[in-house]
Amino acid sequence: MTPTFETLELQIDRHVATVSLNRPDRANAMNTAMWTELQTCFEWLDEEPSVRAIILAGNGKNFCSGIDLAMFGTIAGAHSEPARKAEELRRTIIRLQGNLNAIENCRKPVLAAIHKACVGGGIDMTCCADMRYASKDAYFSIKEIDIGMTADVGTLQRLPKIIPDAVVRELAYTGRNMSADEAKEAGFVNRVFEDRDTLMQEVTAIAREIACKSPLAIRGTKEMLLYSRDHSVNDGLNFIATWNAGMLSEADLGLAMAAQMEQKSAEFED
Repeated sequence: MTPTFETLELQIDRHVATVSLNRPDRANAMNTAMWTELQTCFEWLDEEPSVRAIILAGNGKNFCSGIDLAMFGTIAGAHSEPARKAEELRRTIIRLQGNLNAIENCRKPVLAAIHKACVGGGIDMTCCADMRYASKDAYFSIKEIDIGMTADVGTLQRLPKIIPDAVVRELAYTGRNMSADEAKEAGFVNRVFEDRDTLMQEVTAIAREIACKSPLAIRGTKEMLLYSRDHSVNDGLNFIATWNAGMLSEADLGLAMAAQMEQKSAEFED
């Protein structure tokens, strides 16, 4: 049974899951429940065999306005002793990091479909996706600097692996808005579409194309890309040799090659 959530909307159709942030009245600000539910949702999707690709989107006028500022009243912890209070805050930050890590760790490709505001925690979240697509009105801001803090749940660690380091530094130091066109030029988003409806139609088409491929081969490809990002070329080559020695599917190879010859789609096991 497909789970239901307080702050997320989950739909599954033709092997593609769409996870929509669902606090439109608060511009999809990330409250305590949303952080937890993102991890629960993506861990469930990771285990659900029928899901082969995932779209991450936002309901309402904005994709995500970042962390709900109401969280700051409770996030620091209850201890009065400074060292214990600091340890509690550190553990909270690591827990929030883990909530978003579930997006990156999900074995299925995640395609972020971003419209209007993508701010603060929204950047952290979309950095965890495999690909990002935007509507023309989308804008991106590492807003933490404007509330007097250093971004701490993934942007400063992942974004320099996606776009040039100097661009990250400018965005992180100034907190300025980066437009959709600039984000595409920098390599943060793959494509820019005219409006949200077109964005969702086109991203869904890409997700469905991915869902037609061998699920095992797609999962292996994601595993290799993440591993190679964080390791040397030689380490990556050794890992893929070991992976394919154990998990190259003769059944999927046969189906894929027959489908290519017959110019039709193959039907793969989940």
